[in-house]
Amino acid sequence: MTHVNPIDLPILIVSGLLLVGLLASKVGGRLGVPGLVLFLGIGMLAGSEGPGGIAFENYGLTQAIGIITLAFILYSGGLETSWAHTRPTLRRGLVLATLGVLLTTVLVAGVAHLLLGLPWLTSLLLGAVVSSTDASAVFSVLKERGLGLKGQIKPLLEFESGVNDPMAIFLVIGLSSLIAHPGQSWTAVVPLFLQQMVLGAAMGYGLGVLAVRGVNRIELPSEGLYTVLSVALVGLVYSLTALVGGSGFLAVYIAGVLLGNRPLVHKRSLRQWHEGLTYLLEIGMFLLLGLLVFPSQVAQIAGPALLISLFLMFVARPAAVFLSLALSQMPLRHRGMVAWVGLRGAVPIILATFPLLEDIPGADTIFNVAFFIMLTSLVVQGTTLPVVARLLGVDAAASSGNTQRLLFTPTGAGKSDVVEVTIPPHSPVVGRRIVELGFPADVLIMVIHRGTEYIVPNGSTTLAAGDELQMLGSRESFDALRERIEARHTA
Repeated sequence: MTHVNPIDLPILIVSGLLLVGLLASKVGGRLGVPGLVLFLGIGMLAGSEGPGGIAFENYGLTQAIGIITLAFILYSGGLETSWAHTRPTLRRGLVLATLGVLLTTVLVAGVAHLLLGLPWLTSLLLGAVVSSTDASAVFSVLKERGLGLKGQIKPLLEFESGVNDPMAIFLVIGLSSLIAHPGQSWTAVVPLFLQQMVLGAAMGYGLGVLAVRGVNRIELPSEGLYTVLSVALVGLVYSLTALVGGSGFLAVYIAGVLLGNRPLVHKRSLRQWHEGLTYLLEIGMFLLLGLLVFPSQVAQIAGPALLISLFLMFVARPAAVFLSLALSQMPLRHRGMVAWVGLRGAVPIILATFPLLEDIPGADTIFNVAFFIMLTSLVVQGTTLPVVARLLGVDAAASSGNTQRLLFTPTGAGKSDVVEVTIPPHSPVVGRRIVELGFPADVLIMVIHRGTEYIVPNGSTTLAAGDELQMLGSRESFDALRERIEARHTA
């Protein structure tokens, strides 16, 4: 008789769910339905109240997997972020990530208190859980829909979604603490916020700089080992920052931005690998969330939850965006698009597990409402993004993020290698022809990726900020070249 290992069936189930999810995503793309919604639906069908009948109610495991997933998604988003495009949106993004989250929390809390009869602190906790836009949902849906947006809309949305999670996490943890310890003053949590933000930014930048130097100088014998190194860096940056009291999520995002915008060996292959890992984690996370939810419980609060969700989409999010950007010169139509792309994804569910694990009164209601809001946000906002963009007149040709990237196979252990270098805005090589720069003789610029096109350069080609140069040469020459490209231009 054949011996069956206990792990065999779970492996079969997980593999089957992943394959079904991928097929559903392909179908959903043709129907205009975000793949994340289909992953969620498949998980619900496989859950304890669906035909699959898989019993799962482990909130602690869900939270742990969610934290790991979010860290890698933020890191991958940072790798793909073009600092040259994002830098002009820095101030707006930070205001949206702080004041915008706070305003959303307060506005949603008022409606939740009215409709659900929750105490004010509990209502504020619900508002905080659903206050931040979800990086995974924003990155995924924008890429999936191939949506090009005019001006600084897309860089702002991606930057906001990457940095607003720490603010939401702080509010959730702080409000949970106030509910669990009624005698505690709310002013006691303010230093915690400052500590999280300052340490998170400092650790992310410092560790990111060290990571760039380490990746460029370690000279591993195989290209595949660099992906292992990258995974280790994500874990180190997140955990070290969290252990010293900073925001690990902010740190991994900043570290990812640094790695993505500085000369780095194997950058292209690392981006490709992390893109695949991100898809895997997203699919797994949404399937897990589908297994975790009990549709019968969500149905019981569907009425008030729908009203809260509609209020969030049509009132709270737009109000938070327009108030936060009141002093901005951003066109009104562009602000309107930013307001509509307030996608809620897995983050609200991950945040909703914090009060559940702390046994906060009303935590079950918060979890079910957060799930309903996530589902309606992905269905309503996720499917209407192209339509709203056209109505507001902000749709544009697909950005370079949707252009198929060229692949190469680096030599790895040899004296020569292929590296990708992104030219920063302050570089002294901006606006100069290649022939004027006197690059080392053993360095060959093979191709330049600029916007949505690829350029085969010659000596008369003028370099521009944001150009991605794929070059072949010796490591020694790259070290010298890196210093020249990253030096600040002086008049």
